Amino acid sequence: MREIAEIEQALRRAAPHRLVEVVEDALREHGVLRVELRMADYALRTLQLVGHAPGADSSVPVHDSPQGRAFGAQEPYAVRESGVLRLHLPVTVRGDRLGVLTAELPPRAEVGSLLPGLAQLCEALGHEILVAERDTDLYVLARRATRLTLAAEMQWQLLPGRSCARPEFALAAHLEPAYAIFGDNYDWSVSDGRLTLTVTNGMGEGIEAALLTNLAINALRNARRAGLPPADQAALADQAVYAQYRGRAFVSVLLLCFDLATGEVEAVDAGSPRLWRQRGQEVESVGFEAQLPLGMFEDTVYVPERFSVRPGDRLLFGSDGVYAAVSPAGESYGDRALARALRGTRLLPPTHVPQAVLRELAVHHGGGPLEDDALVVCLDWHGSPSTVAV
Repeated sequence: MREIAEIEQALRRAAPHRLVEVVEDALREHGVLRVELRMADYALRTLQLVGHAPGADSSVPVHDSPQGRAFGAQEPYAVRESGVLRLHLPVTVRGDRLGVLTAELPPRAEVGSLLPGLAQLCEALGHEILVAERDTDLYVLARRATRLTLAAEMQWQLLPGRSCARPEFALAAHLEPAYAIFGDNYDWSVSDGRLTLTVTNGMGEGIEAALLTNLAINALRNARRAGLPPADQAALADQAVYAQYRGRAFVSVLLLCFDLATGEVEAVDAGSPRLWRQRGQEVESVGFEAQLPLGMFEDTVYVPERFSVRPGDRLLFGSDGVYAAVSPAGESYGDRALARALRGTRLLPPTHVPQAVLRELAVHHGGGPLEDDALVVCLDWHGSPSTVAV
């Protein structure tokens, strides 16, 4: 295969909307007939063909298609059909699953020697897609199977991604209803030696909830980027929200800062998001001292709490739309059903857990539409490689 560095340079020089064409041109000399790129939609239910209008009949399901098999397993998957060999390859950047690249070859093509180069090419393409999204709507449009509400558009633009993987941890998150979310949100940032994770729930609905959450998230980011510790991040965001709303609106937040080397965690619990920990087969709720939500009163002082995570721990974060959802019999999902769902998904990777839990939630709720946003974040803690080796 032509040198990957050469193809990467061609991708960087290409117009943002021509990345797939560049890949196709580079692969033709290796016998590839054509390529297509599909992006995972916001609900993670379909893979949407890049270049087609939202709602066009060009999608394939994630859970019942060759492309979905490559996406779910994060491994190449080849199918010989209709006189061609279709090779489906996951496009993933630092653990964030973007979509699937499909290369069509002659039916008797030998792909074994191509796979290492194709995997590198998909990674390079994923990086360039993230850069290109600053300048074109092409890939953003391909993420949606239907139109977003304005509130959902604002919330999705806030998110750092849907998953992230490092040697020390792997995490993933999902929001429902994906196309009409209101105030639930999450954020994360990895820096030298620490992971900061926030799970937020802004009160209200629609645009008002989206505006409130945007203010709180950006205030928390501003404080984090100023180098402030978690308690001071919460205090600064509290002041920003109170200054704007004077106590008429507030934001619940669970803010955690993980030391990547030791597993020590500093936490500030300011509202409704909750945390469960699975260690082995034991699932327990991790409780904190409840503190006031952001913006409820002026000059609130926040006090951090500390706990530790161990290699092999799985942490699950849920908004009140998850744990407070009730069954037809009146049982809250967080009482016992959530622990059962966690045990039942123990062997799944974190990228699959949020959706699996939300499917269990829908069954628990009786199959009807949820009455509130539902947000699930799953974090698997691997620990520092040097610490694990010892």
